[in-house]
Amino acid sequence: MNKVKAFLERKDIVFSAKRYGIDAMSAMAQGLFCSLLIGTIIKTLGSQLGVPFLNDIGGFASGMSGPAMACAIGYALKAPPLVLYSLLAVGSAANGYGGAGGPLAVLVIAIIAAECGKAVSKETRIDLLVTPFVTITVGVALSAWLAPVIGAAASAFGEVIKHATEMQPFLMGIVVSVLVGIALTLPISSAAICAALSLTGLAGGAAVAGCCAQMVGFAVMSFRENGVGGLVSQGLGTSMLQMGNIVRNPKIWIPPILTSAVTGPLATYIFKMEMNGEAISSGMGTCGLVGQIGVYTGWLNDISTGAKTAITAFDWVGLVLICFVLPAVLTWVFGLFFRKIGWIKENDLKLD
Repeated sequence: MNKVKAFLERKDIVFSAKRYGIDAMSAMAQGLFCSLLIGTIIKTLGSQLGVPFLNDIGGFASGMSGPAMACAIGYALKAPPLVLYSLLAVGSAANGYGGAGGPLAVLVIAIIAAECGKAVSKETRIDLLVTPFVTITVGVALSAWLAPVIGAAASAFGEVIKHATEMQPFLMGIVVSVLVGIALTLPISSAAICAALSLTGLAGGAAVAGCCAQMVGFAVMSFRENGVGGLVSQGLGTSMLQMGNIVRNPKIWIPPILTSAVTGPLATYIFKMEMNGEAISSGMGTCGLVGQIGVYTGWLNDISTGAKTAITAFDWVGLVLICFVLPAVLTWVFGLFFRKIGWIKENDLKLD
């Protein structure tokens, strides 16, 4: 047992929820952003500006989402170079076999393949052959066997959530908005969760609402402490920056959570706001305006398929209110109340 423990320590193989559930998943989200998300943004710009070359660029970027995710996961797991490069093939296979649940399949399979590759790395004189062979063979074999199952399960679970939201838009609007918003601020990936569950439609709209409530809400509520820099870094970056302050005083999290509980059902029940773009956009909120681009892209897709006749003024009003105005106003009001009763004190929201 001591030999095994010493071997794992030497190989930096750490079986922990933090490394796999936080480090790897957060890195996977970055891989998704640098491929599928940025590709979607570029393709949208190309379509709207009438520049076909931008569509090509976006297509190439989006097409590399599997390899990008796997490579990012390997980097988070501190994989040596040969393992890291080999994970490109693993990510492509897992994402392809995984279908709608591709991101979740990549997460699980890339972790296993990376750890197997790390275990054999530099253990033989023919490392150049052994390490890539083990990493790729394990990863692609698992992809062929396990990824379709993961994809089917994730897709089925996502369909249950979407169907429940359609049947109970008010209640599920609250549940989805609050939970995905919380996931966005936690050091895990709401984007990866939404992508893995293929969360679109009304449920995707509720998820966008929850994420915006956290990002815009924290940005506005903490403006007196953090100024314009904090407004931009949280409003267009991530509310995860407040995680350290939340640990010190969990009460500062209540205003944006309350806001998400309001905007979620408004999005699903009143404005019928659907997010029918890339599923990952549902978990991005106002980060680079990806959530809003996703909603807009979904509108265009629906029009092209005949599911929607045109983008109406009501659509735009709903998008602006749900994503920007209400998160700013409601969280500021809730925050002001909590400041007055002493639950939030001066500099509780100050970013380091």
